[in-house]
Amino acid sequence: MSADESPQSPSRSEVRRPRRRTPPVWLWIVILMIVALIGFVRKADVFGEHAFSNIATLILSFVGVVALAVWFFFFSGYGQRSRLLTFAGCVAGLALFYALLRLDRFTGELLPTFVFRFSAKPDRLLPLPPDDLAGGETANVNLRTTTEDDFPGFLGPYRSESVEHVRLARNWTDRPPELLWKQKIGAGWSAFSVVNGHAVTMEQRGDAEMTTCYNVETGQLEWAHSTPGRFERVEAGIGPRSTPTIDDGLVYALGVLGHLACLDGANGKPVWEKDLLQEFDISPDDNADIVLWGRAASPLVVGQQLVVPVGGGKTGPLVSLAAFDKRSGTVLWKGGQRQISYSSPNVATLARIEQILTVNEDTASSHDAKTGTVLWEYPWPGRTNRDPNVSQAVPIAPDQVLLSKGYGGGAVLLRLDPATGGAFTAKEVWRNPRVLKTKFTNVAVLGGYAYGLSDGILECVDLANGLSKWKQGRYGHGQILLVGNLLLVMAEQGEMVLVEATPDRANNVLGRFQAIEGLTWNNLALYGPYLLVRNAEEAACYRLPLEERQ
Repeated sequence: MSADESPQSPSRSEVRRPRRRTPPVWLWIVILMIVALIGFVRKADVFGEHAFSNIATLILSFVGVVALAVWFFFFSGYGQRSRLLTFAGCVAGLALFYALLRLDRFTGELLPTFVFRFSAKPDRLLPLPPDDLAGGETANVNLRTTTEDDFPGFLGPYRSESVEHVRLARNWTDRPPELLWKQKIGAGWSAFSVVNGHAVTMEQRGDAEMTTCYNVETGQLEWAHSTPGRFERVEAGIGPRSTPTIDDGLVYALGVLGHLACLDGANGKPVWEKDLLQEFDISPDDNADIVLWGRAASPLVVGQQLVVPVGGGKTGPLVSLAAFDKRSGTVLWKGGQRQISYSSPNVATLARIEQILTVNEDTASSHDAKTGTVLWEYPWPGRTNRDPNVSQAVPIAPDQVLLSKGYGGGAVLLRLDPATGGAFTAKEVWRNPRVLKTKFTNVAVLGGYAYGLSDGILECVDLANGLSKWKQGRYGHGQILLVGNLLLVMAEQGEMVLVEATPDRANNVLGRFQAIEGLTWNNLALYGPYLLVRNAEEAACYRLPLEERQ
């Protein structure tokens, strides 16, 4: 023993200052900084997209948890036993979570949803239609007879997301909507198209992609056409997302993997079918990488033509739009050289010229309705596999086009000025990245004002200057339909809300009810008083009260 070390002297390990069991100042500073950053990101709308704010919130929260874990396991005063037990508990908890649950899908704001790991996908639990319906042997549906109430395709008769002749009652308290039927349906984000009391949609049942026809008033399945194939991605969901088009007794349906079919509306039997990938030399691998969320465009009938977006592979060639003879399926023309988006084409007469408007991967363009020749193009940035263009171009007579986009894009109003050779130049009237951030939705126009779900919040924008009149009511990434001067708003979780379409009163709610359950991205269809709604698991029909005649 050394001279300066007595038996009573403590050892070096004994004089070491004991570590604290309460978090130190530096950790509190880190946590407070993280909380402040989260508050700033969410309040200031830094990214221009609520979903990106959610991602940033998760990342910052994870950093906070890691900082706390580092202190606890390496610098805290807790004993080795406590730290080991805590570590084992965390690992066991994560293992149990993984063993019991699986990631099912993401909401429109990129929030994950989980289900029990060994539960079957709902669409796989649905039976396939009987052979007589699947083959159309006994069906005799009349889609040739038309009515003034018909809603024959995507967003209505004119793809305007509006119905003008129906007058809905404004009071749902005294006269609530009546449920006619509600039932399970196959997966997919397609909407209904309705003609003469028959509703057609697309759905996934197991390994079959189906185009199906239901009776509006009863919900009875009347016929079904099946194509082998299944689309399923966690970020996109399961099944088709295009809405069929009904024209002159025929049904035109575009599958999520590029299968294009013309079906006899009486029984669902094929008249002609095309595989767009084979027809335009696009490899399935390229298609899967580029069109990450699956082909979503709804076919457009223009006279005797059926027009669909095509796109192309990674090395080309690219085709913006292709027109087929609607009776035979013969290719009539190819127009443009742009990659596909998730938008649907529309036809309109603007500046006295009939033209087909379309939104591509990174441009908006117009095509001559007879030849497909590009009449004008406007840069509209986007990447189909990252920050895609989804909303369609909205024609505004006599010579304007409204574009809108989520992912921080906002809106722009264009004016078409004649140029040489029958072409046009598209000039900006105004541009505002903070309005009409329509992620999965489209815009309805009434009386010089545009209405839409802007990053999940209902908004009214003055088309004269691009400024927001009001923005209120968080409905999520659902859908809207303008009916007269009223808005039907389908919230992302299946609630139906009746809102007055006026610039003078913000989000003036007149009635609401829970229409269906679950994540609902599908568009609405209104056939007279009959409202048809659906999502990836169930569908329903409601009879809405109409305005009483005086």
